[in-house]
Amino acid sequence: MSNIHRRRGSHSLTFYAWQRLKKNKLALLGLYLITASFLIAVFGYLIVPDSTPDANDQKLELSVKHPGFTVKELRIRKNQVSNKKGFFSKMIFGRENDFKEAPFYDFEFNGNDIIYEEYTGRENNKGAKIKYNMVDVIYAVDFSKPFIDNVKEGFVEFYDIDSARQIKLKTHEMKSQIIREHIKTHVYLLGTDRVGRDMLSRLIIGTRISLAVGFISVILSILIGVVMGTLSGYFRGWIDNVIMWIINVVWSIPTLLLVIAVTLALGKGFWQVFIAVGVTMWVEVARVIRGQVLSLRENEFVEAGRALGFSNFRIIMGHVLPNIIGPIIVLSAANFANAILIEAGLSFLGIGAQPPTASWGGMISAHRGYIIADAAYLAFLPGIAIMLMVLAFVLLGNGLRDAFDTKTVEEVAV
Repeated sequence: MSNIHRRRGSHSLTFYAWQRLKKNKLALLGLYLITASFLIAVFGYLIVPDSTPDANDQKLELSVKHPGFTVKELRIRKNQVSNKKGFFSKMIFGRENDFKEAPFYDFEFNGNDIIYEEYTGRENNKGAKIKYNMVDVIYAVDFSKPFIDNVKEGFVEFYDIDSARQIKLKTHEMKSQIIREHIKTHVYLLGTDRVGRDMLSRLIIGTRISLAVGFISVILSILIGVVMGTLSGYFRGWIDNVIMWIINVVWSIPTLLLVIAVTLALGKGFWQVFIAVGVTMWVEVARVIRGQVLSLRENEFVEAGRALGFSNFRIIMGHVLPNIIGPIIVLSAANFANAILIEAGLSFLGIGAQPPTASWGGMISAHRGYIIADAAYLAFLPGIAIMLMVLAFVLLGNGLRDAFDTKTVEEVAV
């Protein structure tokens, strides 16, 4: 193997590449951004204000509110069995809210009822007056069993769906619990979109979509590209001619056009984007790997393997591929950035991830009309997120390219 040796001890090429990468501040910045994005993607549902699946809690009365918007909301218990998803289930899929969060302007108590005025956003609010029995706000009530609302004596007696038992609550107890636990002030740090969803939550969950598409697509493209490029470069002859013909045909078709064709053939959706992007990005990988293998197959250590009777599979897996790991890593970083851009473009065109999936490209498409209005941030925020993510991978890719440069590594090693 062609590992570089230091005069004092020996280390692998990866060790020297990492030492070189650590001196590149821009590459480290990209690495930090990617690491932060990965953590946000994994733990997104545990930290977002709206942890419902796809951050899709719509409040039409809060449509297009500017960043920093504040409103009071009444948490009203949905009349259904409590959602008891575990920690890991919530972390992966999110969790449906057990409460409806109703924005309100003002409220009052009347006997065992709470009456609130719906939020309208007008200067003189003048919203509809909505009345709930206070126990309906706090509990999920089984109305198939006796329900006693005794205003004169100041109590309510009912059957709770979750505990399946009879409960008796006094009026003053319900008032205290509602004020303490069910009335809250909600601050929308990045405002709301056109259907009243929290923009911050949508942007955070969108990180997961972009990274997932990039990760799966890169794996597919690397697997296909490395196999095709290695076979072409190592065996040459008719195998090389056939593979290069396929590469040239696919290379001649515009990438986005080919992705759109594959997506339309497979159907619109999130998983289809993985396949469409992955099977169209392998061409560049195959061309680069073929060139690397062509130069390596003539080296002494490959000739020595043949002389010792090693099989072609053993030579490729044990000697050729380990020596082209650098270019593979660099290509992975570059393809990751391309995959994010392609996914965003497909979602913008409406043939990528479908609503209500929180895709950055889809968010730009849904709010592009607001660019000429007073809410351009609705399209700019996901656009900035795409820019930062792509920039992070470009910076890291450039840093990896320099770090794995043979001449540079030799200088570090000496």
